[in-house]
Amino acid sequence: MITWNRAYRGAHLSLSQRRWLSKLTLERLATRPVQSYISTSNNPYLNLSLEHYLLQKSSPESTILLLYVNRPSIIIGRNQNPWLEVNLSLLSPAPRAATNSEPELAGSFLGAVDLVRRRSGGGTVFHDEGNVNWTVICSSKTFTRDKHAEMVTRALRSLGVERARVNERHDIVLDQGERGGDVVDGADMHVTPFTRQNAASRPLKVSGSAYKLTRQRALHHGTCLLSSPNLNVIPHYLHSPSKPFMSARGVESVSSPVGNILLENEEFMGAVQKQFAVMYSESRATELQEVGLEWLENETVGKGYDELNSLDWTYLQTPQFNVSNAADALASTDVQFTVRNGTITAGVLRSRNNSAFSQLGEDSVGTRLHEIAAWSTALPRMFTGVDRAECDKLATWLESVLPPSHKTAGHS
Repeated sequence: MITWNRAYRGAHLSLSQRRWLSKLTLERLATRPVQSYISTSNNPYLNLSLEHYLLQKSSPESTILLLYVNRPSIIIGRNQNPWLEVNLSLLSPAPRAATNSEPELAGSFLGAVDLVRRRSGGGTVFHDEGNVNWTVICSSKTFTRDKHAEMVTRALRSLGVERARVNERHDIVLDQGERGGDVVDGADMHVTPFTRQNAASRPLKVSGSAYKLTRQRALHHGTCLLSSPNLNVIPHYLHSPSKPFMSARGVESVSSPVGNILLENEEFMGAVQKQFAVMYSESRATELQEVGLEWLENETVGKGYDELNSLDWTYLQTPQFNVSNAADALASTDVQFTVRNGTITAGVLRSRNNSAFSQLGEDSVGTRLHEIAAWSTALPRMFTGVDRAECDKLATWLESVLPPSHKTAGHS
């Protein structure tokens, strides 16, 4: 059974009280075998820092549940490329006019959207107020990739979502189509009465997972799409215009059709907490602890927060990639850059008319890609002896493919 403790409403506490309560909360990590937390903050930098701290500092044999909801934000995996995964031009706080190819954006611009590189692997996801995030941290000795996805699926089925199941990628999906005639084992979280091989309608993905494993601990976190108001615009945010022009190392996201489950956040959280208690608490009561901004008083949490919020972490952790306009049939000059750890290491311009070329100047080697504010001024400094009109054409193309960073400091 889970009971509530609402002592941690940081907005109503003095600084000394916050420090004392933060210390008291953190001391629980070393002593309690089963712990359950819910964040009162919608700040993605804080919530991801909280779960990383829990992974690092909790007892090796303890099991922990953390639930949180983030404001609109794009969360990329540890080994992903933000230029490849995200339409960075949409992250600006200033509204951008919709184009003929993006009519759904008209009147649907979300304003400032956080871009966060998490510490776990996996693909890119979009968070908002209709998406509850769940994290389970446990001993690596007992961890499997399906175990806690099955726990969440049991929670969904307890709320009447009988189409929910865990697929072969450890995601939670909703089967589509008509109910079949076969008898299905209700305890099997991998099949439903609606599961069909080669079905005309693909299942809708409602929960994706990512993992971080250490020698003694395993972290499994996932999303759950409940009532996102942004399903029509999310594809635009997660579709990068750079993709046709880029070859990259690292992990590329696998796109899937998605849908809302149509549950309230509190309803879902309660069901997950109940299933977690059934799995781990036995007859003991598990106190549900509210946590939030007061945890920033902890030095380790604060440092983790600052790191996730830094431009260096977001962009300079990017695996090596090449970008080229070779696929642009209308270009008269080829441009190619090699980018390693977010910095330009090589580049060349080559005319398609006479094969004349210009190498990237030595002074420009090491330029941080995310710090380029305008290609119209950067390109002439990078390459000498290039026609100004040609430079302007290339700069326009680069502005669309590698737009300036609009990432701003995270707010609480």
